[in-house]
Amino acid sequence: MAQGELTASAYIKHHLQNLTFGQHPDGTWGIAHGAEQAKEMGFWAFHIDTLGFSFVLGALFLFIFAKAAKRATIDAPSGFQNFVESVIDFIDENVRGSFKGKNPMVAPLALTTFIWIILMNTMDLVPVDWLPYAAQLMGVDYLKVVPTTDPNATFGMALGIFLLILFFSIKEKGLGGFVGELTLHPFGKWMLPFNLFLEGVNLLAKPVSLALRLFGNMYAGEMIFILIALLPWYAQWALSLPWAIFHILIVLLQAFIFMTLVIVYMDMAHQKEH
Repeated sequence: MAQGELTASAYIKHHLQNLTFGQHPDGTWGIAHGAEQAKEMGFWAFHIDTLGFSFVLGALFLFIFAKAAKRATIDAPSGFQNFVESVIDFIDENVRGSFKGKNPMVAPLALTTFIWIILMNTMDLVPVDWLPYAAQLMGVDYLKVVPTTDPNATFGMALGIFLLILFFSIKEKGLGGFVGELTLHPFGKWMLPFNLFLEGVNLLAKPVSLALRLFGNMYAGEMIFILIALLPWYAQWALSLPWAIFHILIVLLQAFIFMTLVIVYMDMAHQKEH
């Protein structure tokens, strides 16, 4: 989309609008043409762009690592194999350093969240107009290409981790032990309501912190790219490259923080004395 076709406010709103599918007030299902229609669709509307890019990038992750595993060799490893092995070693070191329990699922979970989030975050480095403009040429009015700038995606991942925390907390400690942890810690049975409030807030804060930290940082980064795109072309060239280089650090750092918190939270779920 050409910058001059919209006012600055309309340009920003356009780039922040998801491609939404849901039920219209008249009962029919279809694509929302604008923020108002998307709002009318309510909670059960689907963000097609977020789901689509998340699925494609997840499939890309599986394809790359499966390809590396099939071509793995001891005699003469390729540079690609060395890269994948270095990533796996990096994840393994973090899991060994932060996770004291025994669960073979934790390392693959950490690897999946780390690489998947990196791939989704990296979409923020694609120039903001390229893919939306290509989508417009195909008749698609709205397209957000960074899944992690959609709170539905980050909360979806965080809730998935939260369910695993609950599952392994009950599995490792027993239902009674898990309930006791929530009600008797840290001040004993005489402060049960206060204990439940403190531990309940602490438990619910885990998925919220996972989701909001990732969403907030990536959304802010995307907003800066959009604001830079509103500037004259010479200012865009002067600002976009330095910000993109700095944003690479944010892309990697947010994925690392999410992965680290997943490992730590899973470790807490496995600690019977916690």
